[in-house]
Amino acid sequence: MTSTLSLKALRRLRTTPGGQLDCRISFSDGPGTSRPVAYVERELPPDGISAYLAARKSGARSFVLWADEHRRARVATLVTVAAGNGRAQFKVLGPQGEPLGMFTRDKAFSRGLRTRWTVSRAGGPDAVGYKGRLFWWCVWWLCSPLLPLILVAALFNGGGDFPRGPRRIKWRAGGQVPLEFRSSGDTVHLYAPELDWRLGAALAALIPSFDSWLGDPWDRRKD
Repeated sequence: MTSTLSLKALRRLRTTPGGQLDCRISFSDGPGTSRPVAYVERELPPDGISAYLAARKSGARSFVLWADEHRRARVATLVTVAAGNGRAQFKVLGPQGEPLGMFTRDKAFSRGLRTRWTVSRAGGPDAVGYKGRLFWWCVWWLCSPLLPLILVAALFNGGGDFPRGPRRIKWRAGGQVPLEFRSSGDTVHLYAPELDWRLGAALAALIPSFDSWLGDPWDRRKD
Protein backbone atom coordinates (compact mmCIF):
# COMPACT_ATOMS: atom_id res chain seq x y z
CA MET A 1 0.00 0.00 0.00
CA THR A 2 1.29 3.47 -0.92
CA SER A 3 1.35 6.20 1.71
CA THR A 4 1.47 9.86 0.73
CA LEU A 5 2.75 12.86 2.69
CA SER A 6 1.82 16.31 1.37
CA LEU A 7 3.22 19.69 2.36
CA LYS A 8 1.11 22.85 2.53
CA ALA A 9 2.41 26.29 3.46
CA LEU A 10 0.58 28.06 6.30
CA ARG A 11 1.63 31.65 5.77
CA ARG A 12 -1.09 33.17 7.96
CA LEU A 13 -1.57 30.55 10.64
CA ARG A 14 -0.75 31.82 14.12
CA THR A 15 -1.03 29.92 17.36
CA THR A 16 -0.40 30.84 20.97
CA PRO A 17 2.06 30.53 22.44
CA GLY A 18 4.84 30.37 19.88
CA GLY A 19 3.74 32.57 17.00
CA GLN A 20 3.60 31.38 13.43
CA LEU A 21 3.90 27.83 12.19
CA ASP A 22 5.31 27.45 8.69
CA CYS A 23 3.74 24.36 7.11
CA ARG A 24 1.36 21.49 7.68
CA ILE A 25 2.00 17.93 6.54
CA SER A 26 -0.91 15.61 5.80
CA PHE A 27 -0.77 11.82 5.62
CA SER A 28 -2.86 9.62 3.37
CA ASP A 29 -2.86 5.86 2.83
CA GLY A 30 -5.88 5.73 0.54
CA PRO A 31 -8.73 7.77 -0.99
CA GLY A 32 -10.41 10.02 1.56
CA THR A 33 -7.96 9.24 4.37
CA SER A 34 -5.90 12.45 4.39
CA ARG A 35 -5.29 13.87 7.85
CA PRO A 36 -2.77 16.32 9.39
CA VAL A 37 0.10 14.53 11.11
CA ALA A 38 2.72 17.25 11.60
CA TYR A 39 3.16 21.02 11.76
CA VAL A 40 6.52 22.36 10.64
CA GLU A 41 8.43 25.20 12.28
CA ARG A 42 11.96 26.46 11.77
CA GLU A 43 14.24 25.86 14.75
CA LEU A 44 16.24 29.06 14.99
CA PRO A 45 19.80 29.34 16.36
CA PRO A 46 20.54 31.58 19.38
CA ASP A 47 21.24 34.56 17.08
CA GLY A 48 17.77 34.32 15.59
CA ILE A 49 16.38 34.64 12.08
CA SER A 50 19.34 36.50 10.57
CA ALA A 51 21.72 33.71 11.60
CA TYR A 52 19.37 31.06 10.22
CA LEU A 53 19.08 32.85 6.87
CA ALA A 54 22.86 33.28 6.67
CA ALA A 55 23.45 29.57 7.40
CA ARG A 56 20.84 28.36 4.92
CA LYS A 57 22.84 29.90 2.05
CA SER A 58 25.41 27.14 2.50
CA GLY A 59 22.66 24.50 2.59
CA ALA A 60 21.98 24.31 6.33
CA ARG A 61 18.42 23.69 7.53
CA SER A 62 16.84 23.07 10.92
CA PHE A 63 13.19 22.50 11.73
CA VAL A 64 10.78 20.75 14.07
CA LEU A 65 7.76 18.64 13.17
CA TRP A 66 5.12 19.13 15.88
CA ALA A 67 2.26 16.73 16.47
CA ASP A 68 -0.32 19.53 16.72
CA GLU A 69 -0.77 23.29 16.37
CA HIS A 70 -0.08 23.87 20.06
CA ARG A 71 3.41 22.31 20.02
CA ARG A 72 2.57 19.80 22.76
CA ALA A 73 4.82 17.03 21.38
CA ARG A 74 7.54 16.62 18.80
CA VAL A 75 7.10 14.17 15.96
CA ALA A 76 10.65 14.58 14.66
CA THR A 77 13.47 17.10 14.37
CA LEU A 78 15.76 17.74 11.40
CA VAL A 79 19.24 19.10 12.07
CA THR A 80 22.18 19.85 9.79
CA VAL A 81 25.22 17.61 10.25
CA ALA A 82 27.42 19.35 7.68
CA ALA A 83 26.97 21.88 4.87
CA GLY A 84 29.26 23.41 2.29
CA ASN A 85 31.14 22.69 -0.95
CA GLY A 86 27.99 21.54 -2.72
CA ARG A 87 27.01 18.92 -0.13
CA ALA A 88 24.64 19.10 2.83
CA GLN A 89 23.83 16.30 5.28
CA PHE A 90 20.87 16.22 7.61
CA LYS A 91 19.98 13.94 10.50
CA VAL A 92 16.36 13.17 11.39
CA LEU A 93 15.72 12.51 15.08
CA GLY A 94 12.70 11.12 16.89
CA PRO A 95 10.92 12.73 19.88
CA GLN A 96 13.55 11.47 22.34
CA GLY A 97 16.49 12.35 20.10
CA GLU A 98 16.78 8.81 18.68
CA PRO A 99 18.17 8.67 15.10
CA LEU A 100 15.60 7.86 12.41
CA GLY A 101 17.77 8.35 9.35
CA MET A 102 19.91 10.74 7.35
CA PHE A 103 19.53 12.73 4.13
CA THR A 104 22.42 13.81 1.92
CA ARG A 105 21.97 16.42 -0.80
CA ASP A 106 24.67 16.80 -3.46
CA LYS A 107 24.11 19.94 -5.48
CA ALA A 108 23.93 19.75 -9.27
CA PHE A 109 27.35 19.82 -10.97
CA SER A 110 29.15 19.20 -7.66
CA ARG A 111 29.12 15.39 -8.01
CA GLY A 112 27.02 14.94 -11.13
CA LEU A 113 24.83 16.77 -13.63
CA ARG A 114 21.73 16.64 -11.46
CA THR A 115 21.05 17.24 -7.78
CA ARG A 116 21.36 13.92 -5.95
CA TRP A 117 19.41 13.04 -2.82
CA THR A 118 20.43 10.04 -0.69
CA VAL A 119 18.19 8.63 2.04
CA SER A 120 20.02 6.51 4.62
CA ARG A 121 18.50 4.50 7.45
CA ALA A 122 19.61 1.76 9.79
CA GLY A 123 18.94 -1.78 8.64
CA GLY A 124 18.42 -0.94 4.98
CA PRO A 125 20.41 0.04 1.88
CA ASP A 126 20.81 3.68 0.93
CA ALA A 127 18.18 4.96 -1.49
CA VAL A 128 19.53 7.32 -4.17
CA GLY A 129 17.42 9.68 -6.26
CA TYR A 130 18.14 12.40 -8.82
CA LYS A 131 16.19 15.58 -9.34
CA GLY A 132 14.33 15.43 -12.66
CA ARG A 133 14.95 13.19 -15.66
CA LEU A 134 17.80 14.00 -18.02
CA PHE A 135 15.38 14.20 -20.95
CA TRP A 136 13.28 16.91 -19.30
CA TRP A 137 16.38 18.80 -18.19
CA CYS A 138 17.53 18.85 -21.83
CA VAL A 139 14.12 20.23 -22.83
CA TRP A 140 14.36 22.82 -20.04
CA TRP A 141 17.83 23.99 -21.11
CA LEU A 142 16.80 24.18 -24.77
CA CYS A 143 13.77 26.31 -23.86
CA SER A 144 15.63 28.52 -21.37
CA PRO A 145 16.15 31.39 -23.89
CA LEU A 146 12.33 31.73 -23.97
CA LEU A 147 11.95 32.00 -20.20
CA PRO A 148 11.94 35.85 -20.08
CA LEU A 149 8.99 35.90 -22.51
CA ILE A 150 7.17 33.23 -20.50
CA LEU A 151 7.69 35.20 -17.29
CA VAL A 152 6.37 38.41 -18.83
CA ALA A 153 3.32 36.55 -20.14
CA ALA A 154 2.69 35.07 -16.70
CA LEU A 155 2.86 38.51 -15.08
CA PHE A 156 0.40 40.01 -17.58
CA ASN A 157 -1.97 37.12 -16.93
CA GLY A 158 -2.14 37.84 -13.23
CA GLY A 159 0.84 35.85 -12.01
CA GLY A 160 0.05 32.19 -11.46
CA ASP A 161 2.66 29.47 -11.54
CA PHE A 162 6.05 30.49 -12.87
CA PRO A 163 8.04 27.96 -14.90
CA ARG A 164 10.41 25.82 -12.90
CA GLY A 165 12.89 23.13 -13.80
CA PRO A 166 12.08 19.43 -13.40
CA ARG A 167 11.62 18.53 -9.72
CA ARG A 168 10.46 14.92 -9.59
CA ILE A 169 12.75 12.58 -7.66
CA LYS A 170 12.53 8.78 -7.74
CA TRP A 171 14.73 6.91 -5.28
CA ARG A 172 16.15 3.47 -6.00
CA ALA A 173 17.66 0.93 -3.62
CA GLY A 174 18.46 -2.70 -4.34
CA GLY A 175 16.52 -2.66 -7.61
CA GLN A 176 13.40 -1.28 -5.90
CA VAL A 177 11.74 2.15 -5.78
CA PRO A 178 10.99 2.73 -2.08
CA LEU A 179 9.91 6.35 -2.32
CA GLU A 180 9.26 9.20 -4.74
CA PHE A 181 8.86 12.99 -4.58
CA ARG A 182 6.39 14.61 -6.95
CA SER A 183 6.33 18.34 -7.52
CA SER A 184 2.56 18.41 -7.89
CA GLY A 185 1.42 19.27 -4.38
CA ASP A 186 4.91 18.74 -2.92
CA THR A 187 4.20 15.12 -2.06
CA VAL A 188 6.38 12.22 -0.95
CA HIS A 189 5.07 8.76 -1.82
CA LEU A 190 6.24 5.86 0.32
CA TYR A 191 6.09 2.53 -1.52
CA ALA A 192 8.06 0.42 0.99
CA PRO A 193 5.96 -0.44 4.07
CA GLU A 194 9.04 -0.61 6.31
CA LEU A 195 9.85 3.08 5.74
CA ASP A 196 9.16 5.30 8.75
CA TRP A 197 6.55 7.87 7.73
CA ARG A 198 8.38 10.48 9.83
CA LEU A 199 11.32 10.27 7.41
CA GLY A 200 8.89 10.91 4.56
CA ALA A 201 7.41 13.87 6.42
CA ALA A 202 10.84 15.41 7.05
CA LEU A 203 11.75 14.89 3.39
CA ALA A 204 8.48 16.50 2.24
CA ALA A 205 9.43 19.62 4.22
CA LEU A 206 13.12 19.64 3.30
CA ILE A 207 13.04 19.34 -0.49
CA PRO A 208 10.81 22.40 -1.17
CA SER A 209 13.06 24.52 1.05
CA PHE A 210 15.68 24.24 -1.72
CA ASP A 211 13.26 25.35 -4.43
CA SER A 212 14.64 28.87 -4.66
CA TRP A 213 14.60 29.77 -8.38
CA LEU A 214 11.72 32.25 -8.73
CA GLY A 215 10.11 30.47 -5.82
CA ASP A 216 9.41 31.36 -2.22
CA PRO A 217 10.79 28.59 0.02
CA TRP A 218 8.75 28.24 3.18
CA ASP A 219 11.77 28.59 5.49
CA ARG A 220 13.09 31.84 4.00
CA ARG A 221 10.65 34.28 5.58
CA LYS A 222 12.26 37.18 7.44
CA ASP A 223 9.82 37.56 10.34
